[in-house]
Amino acid sequence: MNITCKNIHAHELIGLDAKIIDSTDPNLIDREGRIVYETKNMLFIEMDSIKKIPKSIVKLELLIDDDRCIIDGKDIIGRPEDRIRRL
Repeated sequence: MNITCKNIHAHELIGLDAKIIDSTDPNLIDREGRIVYETKNMLFIEMDSIKKIPKSIVKLELLIDDDRCIIDGKDIIGRPEDRIRRL
């Protein structure tokens, strides 16, 4: 199954390029990098170094092939394998 904007919640995010387009922490806005690891509540994004970003405070723009998908971090809280059950 190919990753699309409609089914991104059911897929692995590791390896995707991400840009933080909104956050409750203004220092994170417009930061971008590649997602290298994911836990229940955190994304680890490789920017100039690897940054731990709480999922609950960000809105992300993910680059999938040539499409740009916008997702709210609150929608992806939880272990990656548990997100499928919520769909």
